[in-house]
Amino acid sequence: MIGVSTTLIGLVKIAEYRMGQSHVDEYAALASLVFLVSALASYISIRNSERPKLSERLELIADQCFLIGLVALVLISVFFAYEVI
Repeated sequence: MIGVSTTLIGLVKIAEYRMGQSHVDEYAALASLVFLVSALASYISIRNSERPKLSERLELIADQCFLIGLVALVLISVFFAYEVI
């Protein structure tokens, strides 16, 4: 998903050349950071499986960040498509 966000940033940079300035690339970068937090929390959760409470908390954080990132990417894409942002 970080790759999808990065691709979106690249496409927006190309489109900005023709359409003018927008903040979509900045929002996509923030979404990629959310996906990075999700991936790191998931990785640390797997590595700390011997500590069940910490592992469960990190799994919850990873799940929530992933869903927030997905919703953010969808909203960014829709708003960009309709030229809201």
